[in-house]
Amino acid sequence: MQRLEQHYPETPVPLDHSDAFTLLIAVLLSAQCTDKKVNEVTPALFAAGPTPAAMAALPEASILACIRQLGLAKTKARNVKRLAELLLERHGGTVPSSFAALEALPGVGHKTASVVMAQAFGVPAFPVDTHIHRLAQRWGLSSGVSVTRTETDLKRLFPKPAWNKLHLQIIFYGREFCTARGCDGRVCPLCRELYPNRRKPVAWIKA
Repeated sequence: MQRLEQHYPETPVPLDHSDAFTLLIAVLLSAQCTDKKVNEVTPALFAAGPTPAAMAALPEASILACIRQLGLAKTKARNVKRLAELLLERHGGTVPSSFAALEALPGVGHKTASVVMAQAFGVPAFPVDTHIHRLAQRWGLSSGVSVTRTETDLKRLFPKPAWNKLHLQIIFYGREFCTARGCDGRVCPLCRELYPNRRKPVAWIKA
């Protein structure tokens, strides 16, 4: 945590957004896409549908036209429209601030809900993406048998008030220094300093 704080004292959310609704849509769209690509398409989408009511009023084809460059664009367009409709029908046009309500929306899984809860509502969460899953395994913090196990292990190891910032710090570090192909556990600064012998995942973390 100390090393990551030195590298990334500030942790801006990498997806461009203006409120909880646009953050929710941006995170939904980021599945199997880079944040950079999502940030390229969302200005036009959010200009056309800046609120749940405005987004729900858009034809699905219009949403698709805005996000066509993204992977799974057709499915995402359908989910975005239906999500906006359900926000109006179930939540009065606002983004709910509970995991259960968020995960009941189309296209919203646990990771997406965790990002929104953490970054929009300040609720401690530890969203686990591919970078965090990889680094937790590489640094011996989790067995890495599943994303769910990694999240559980990291929540057990790190203090709850640090979760929302720490998950972004690990993502930033994984992108900049400890990439999937760029480090085998001995190349990047943290791996060299903390794990010079390329330690295997610690065996004492119990289920």
